[in-house]
Amino acid sequence: MSTTFMSQIRSSVAALVALTIVTGVLYPLVVTVVAQIAFPREANGSLIPLERDGRPRWIGSKLIGQPFDDPAYFWTRPSATAPAFNAAASSGSNLGPTNPALIEAVRARIAALRTADPSATGPVPADLVTASGSGLDPHISPAAARYQIARVARARGLASTQVDDLVRKHIEPRQFGILGERRVNVLELNLELDTLAPRKRGH
Repeated sequence: MSTTFMSQIRSSVAALVALTIVTGVLYPLVVTVVAQIAFPREANGSLIPLERDGRPRWIGSKLIGQPFDDPAYFWTRPSATAPAFNAAASSGSNLGPTNPALIEAVRARIAALRTADPSATGPVPADLVTASGSGLDPHISPAAARYQIARVARARGLASTQVDDLVRKHIEPRQFGILGERRVNVLELNLELDTLAPRKRGH
């Protein structure tokens, strides 16, 4: 082998080792350390703690939805993942607006909402019957939350005004005032609802 060829091999191996150390070890280490110092909660999944029996435990993440079908809780939007809200299988349903399967699914979701609260005869907000693009959305619109106030208040033995005040408290503004829409984190809302009025037995 020529001296030039061997020199190129050595240079290539040295570059590989150097880049592996920089991009595979040093960079991830620096990013991890900075994240843990500057944004520890976000870096660890934005987990929500809940104290039970005097000991804190993690009840879920602020970033990933959870399924609720109890009338005494606010329901989140449907998830297209299997099982529901499976972060390892994040995806939308990929069903078009004229797809019979989507139409049937929306009808079934509307029926479930009507069954849970027959008195709610107004239009059902779209985000309560359609899945998000990720299938993991933890939020619903303020309109979707308000649609459920009467049902939740009845199930909890609360005045609708009390539940309405709680919803208003949990409405998050647009990001930087311009990005996205106002929204309500369902898990955080339901956790405070449990604090305000523990769930009645029989529901």
